[in-house]
Amino acid sequence: MDRTYLAQMGSQEIELPIVDLGPGKQAALLMTIDLPVSVLAQAGRELADLVRERKPDIIVTAATLGIPVAIAIAPHLGLDEYVVLQKSRKWHLRDSPSVEVTSVTTIDAQRLTLDARRLASIDGARVAFIDDVISTGRSAAAALELLTRHGAQIVSVAALMTEGDDWRSALGESAGLVQSLGRLPAVTDDF
Repeated sequence: MDRTYLAQMGSQEIELPIVDLGPGKQAALLMTIDLPVSVLAQAGRELADLVRERKPDIIVTAATLGIPVAIAIAPHLGLDEYVVLQKSRKWHLRDSPSVEVTSVTTIDAQRLTLDARRLASIDGARVAFIDDVISTGRSAAAALELLTRHGAQIVSVAALMTEGDDWRSALGESAGLVQSLGRLPAVTDDF
């Protein structure tokens, strides 16, 4: 029988599978692409309520699992566009700025790439970086590095959930910008 973890995400309870992430590592896995649309819609409204006071001009997210969150939150902030930091190199991105990133759920290092055609959208803008889960904080830290290097003023780092506390040290001073709808236990060897 598959083991699950019952998590509180804002006003909603969601049941998440517990998965192995390698020797001695397990986590409650939140996959936005596996959540019902209604759950994401409600989460988008609630996350927007937290982020709204920061008055972002634009949302930036990371592919792939942050995209549904960006789509869910944007209309509730009165925003009609968002920027996606890509994780796979495409021909049209070959001259675009990027930064290396590793995360707890991926085996190999990846690169976050900011489409050069979107640089004007973030230069000088108040940016809310939106993601699904902030765990180690390395992905979010890499995204913030890339965005601030190109003129973004980060006003919020928002996620559906945080996981453990490792992200605090990875994000440093930016940890104070984190907003979320709930908290998952840290990656552990014992669920």
